[in-house]
Amino acid sequence: MQIINKFYKLLNVYIYFISFSLLIVFFSTTYSNANAFRVSKIEISSPFELNFEKNNVIDKGFHTSFSDLISMITTSGDRKKIKNVSIKEIKGMIDSFTISDEKFINNEYFANLETTFNKKKILKFLENKNIFPSIPQRNKVLLFPILIETKNNNIYLFNNNIFYDKWNEQKNSYDLLDYLLPSEDIEDLIELQKISKDIETYDFSNLINKYDIRDNIILIIYKESNRIRTLSKINLNNSLKIQNKNYPKLDILNNNDFSNIVENLKQLYEDQWKKNNEINTSIKLPITISINSKKTKKIIELEQVLYSLDLVSDFSILNFNSEIIQYKITYNGTPNIFLNDMKEKNLELEMKNNMWILKWKI
Repeated sequence: MQIINKFYKLLNVYIYFISFSLLIVFFSTTYSNANAFRVSKIEISSPFELNFEKNNVIDKGFHTSFSDLISMITTSGDRKKIKNVSIKEIKGMIDSFTISDEKFINNEYFANLETTFNKKKILKFLENKNIFPSIPQRNKVLLFPILIETKNNNIYLFNNNIFYDKWNEQKNSYDLLDYLLPSEDIEDLIELQKISKDIETYDFSNLINKYDIRDNIILIIYKESNRIRTLSKINLNNSLKIQNKNYPKLDILNNNDFSNIVENLKQLYEDQWKKNNEINTSIKLPITISINSKKTKKIIELEQVLYSLDLVSDFSILNFNSEIIQYKITYNGTPNIFLNDMKEKNLELEMKNNMWILKWKI
C-alpha cells in the first residue's frame, strides 16, 4: 500500500512539472513578438520588366526598413557610425517579414512590406559599434513656436507665424515625437507681448498648464534680415535642456530654407528624447525574482511584463519546484529603475534573503 501511495505522489509531481513546462513553453511562444522591433508600412516598388527580380525589390525594402529602424532608435550623431551595412548582415537580424497589397499598375510592381527584426541581434549590432540605442517610445509634446521680428520687436504666436502654420506639414515615419500646437488664444499673445523684453527668462508654466500634456518645448525664433536664431527650452521627462541655434543666410519664406530649419530643429528634439530613453547595454544587472509556483495568473503576468520591458535583455527560469519558481533576469539599468518599471506594471517586489519576492494581493 505504501508503494502504491508513493507511486501516486510521484505521478502527481510528474504531472505537475510536465504541465508547468508546457505552460512555460506556451507563454514563451505567445509573447515572443514583444522581444522584436517591427517596421511596418514600407512601400516597395519596381518597374515590371524582363529583368524584374522580386527578391531584389524585397532586399531594397529590407534596407529601407533597417534604415528607418536605426533612425528610430539612435541619435543623428550615432547614425554616422553606421555605414555600408550589407544585405547579408541585415537579413541576419530579421526574424520574419510579410508582403501585402501586391499590385501591378502601368507595368509597375507595388507592395507593402512589414519586417520584424530580432531585438537582441539589433542591440548586439549597435553595442559592437559602441552605440547605446534608445527605447522607441512615441510621445506627445506641446510646442509653443514664438516668432519675433528683431527689427521692430513684433511677436507672432498664431497669425503671420509660418512655424505655427506649417510645423506639422513634414513628418518622417520614424519620428517619435508628435507635436501639439497651442489653440489660438488671444490672451496668450497679449501675455507674451507684455514680457517681450524678458521672454527668454519668462516662466511659461501659466500657458503650459492649460494643456494636459507633461512634456513641452518653448521655441523662440528671432528673425533678422537674412539670419535666423532660435532658442529652444526642451522639457522632456522632467529634464530641461536649453539649446541655441544660428541659421545664417536663410530666408524662412523660401520653402527649402524653411524645411531645412524645421528638419534641423525636429532632429534636435528627437535626439534629446532618445538620450533621455537610452538603453545602456553595458549595464548588465543580474536580478533574481521568486514567485509562488501555484499563482498561475501571476506567473503569466510576470512573464508578460518581462517580455514587454525594453531594458530586460534576457530572462530565464533558474529553478523551480512545487513551491516556488526563480527567474534570472539581465537588466540594462539600475535597481531603482527596475523597481519603478515593475511598479508601473502593478507588480510589487520585496527583498527577502537577498532575493526579490513577487507580492500579490490576497
